[in-house]
Amino acid sequence: MLGDEAALPILVREYRIDGALIAIGDNSARAQVAKRIMALCPGLRFPAAIHPATSIGRGTTIGEGSVVMAGVVINACSTVGRHCIINTGACVDHDCEVGDYASLAPGVVTGGECKIGVFSAIGLGANLIHGITVGDEVVIGAGSLVARDIEPLTVAYGLPSKVIRTRQHGERYL
Repeated sequence: MLGDEAALPILVREYRIDGALIAIGDNSARAQVAKRIMALCPGLRFPAAIHPATSIGRGTTIGEGSVVMAGVVINACSTVGRHCIINTGACVDHDCEVGDYASLAPGVVTGGECKIGVFSAIGLGANLIHGITVGDEVVIGAGSLVARDIEPLTVAYGLPSKVIRTRQHGERYL
């Protein structure tokens, strides 16, 4: 963007911009910016950006403003929320739910029927076995194997993963 936030409505109107994508890695920061932009430009749309080299199964939905990178596989009947990031080569298996503003780093693999809470971040190459629930605002460390449900507002990592500490609401992780 050119200029400060006050310039955004002018730019949208002057250049007839009808859609935007928020490219911020930190989930909470991305949500804050989305909220400010929606307040400044109520008619602005946030289309999902899906790389052509993806495989998306039948019955899958991807929310507005979400980004799905190259090599991603999202299998049948899964749901990806609004303003999510599903990074390069991640695999979301059947019947999974990825909450709003969540992010999956490159190489993340989930089993089927997993639930990933809002604002949660799954680190590089982490694996979730079938049916796991990761609560809201959780950070899973890179390379972890999540074999048990993870409570909200925690940081967990390891093989198998275990909760290392709690987090504060909106705490930055990048």
